[in-house]
Amino acid sequence: MCYFTIIVFNGTIECMSNVITLKLTNAQETKLYEAWSENAKTPPQYAKWQLKCENCVITCYTSGKTVFQGKEANVYASPFMEEELMQPKIAVKDILPQAGSDEVGTGDYFGPVVVCAAIVDKNTDALLHSLGVRDSKQLKDEDILKIAPEIIAKVPHSLLIVDNRKYNAVHETNNLNAIKAKLHNQAYVHLNRKYGLPQLKVIDQFTPERSYYRYIQNEPMVIRNIHFETKAEDKYIAVGCASVIARYALLKKMEEMDAKWNMHFAKGAGSNVDACAKQFVKQYGFDALENVAKLHFKNTEKLK
Repeated sequence: MCYFTIIVFNGTIECMSNVITLKLTNAQETKLYEAWSENAKTPPQYAKWQLKCENCVITCYTSGKTVFQGKEANVYASPFMEEELMQPKIAVKDILPQAGSDEVGTGDYFGPVVVCAAIVDKNTDALLHSLGVRDSKQLKDEDILKIAPEIIAKVPHSLLIVDNRKYNAVHETNNLNAIKAKLHNQAYVHLNRKYGLPQLKVIDQFTPERSYYRYIQNEPMVIRNIHFETKAEDKYIAVGCASVIARYALLKKMEEMDAKWNMHFAKGAGSNVDACAKQFVKQYGFDALENVAKLHFKNTEKLK
C-alpha cells in the first residue's frame, strides 16, 4: 500500500509520505485533543500536546501545525480535511428509535469490564430525560444506583460482564481495543436477536471505524452500519442510557467483590489502588490477583 502526506497551508496542498499535516483552528485542536485525550503523552519540544493513538501519533505544534503520522493517519485526520465532515452527521434528538452502546471498567485496575447496548424509542426517551440520564461519568454513583433499576426494567438492552479471570485470559491474545470491539459487537448481536435493531446504531468511538471492523472480522456475526462518534454518551440518549446501565452493573459487581474478599477495592489506577493491591496480595497472595485485577496494568509491576 502506498502512503502519502497531504500538507494543507492557505489552500495549497503538498504531498510527502505517510504523514498528514494540517493547519487547524483552535476549536479544531481542542476537539481533536478532547476526543483522544486518554492517549496523551509528554509532548516533544515546540509542541502543545501529543497523542499516541492506535496506528497514529498526533502532534500539535505551537506553530499551529498538527501532524498525523502512522498507518492510519488519514483515518484520524479525515474528519478535519473538509469542513462539512466536521458537522454532526446525524441530528441527535431527531432520530428515534436509536440504539447505543458503551463500556465501563476499562480504566479500573480492579473489577470487570462491562459493555451494554440499549434501544431507546419515544416512550423510553421521555422516561430517560425525566430521570436525568446522560453519560454515567457525569452522574454520581448513588444517583445511578437509584435510577438504574427502573431503566433496566423498561429499556430493551443487552449487558455483558467479563470478570477479571476471563479478561486476563482473553487479554493474552487480544489488546484492550480488540476486547472492547468484540464485546460491543456481541452486545449488538444479542440485542438484535432479542428485539431487532433500529437503523441508527451508535458506538462511543474508542478506535477508528476501520480498526473496529478489523478486530471483529472473524466473529461469527458482525453488526454493520454503525455510527461512530467520540463523546457520543453526551449526545445520544441511547449511548447515555447504555452507559448508566453498564455503570450500575459494575457497581453491583464491585459490591460483590468487596463482600467476597472482605475488603474495599479502590476504583481507578492511582496510588490508592496501589495501596489496595498491596493489601490484597499480603492477605491473599499474588496469584489471587488474577481474580480481582487486570494484570496488564502497570499497577501489577509495582507489586513485583
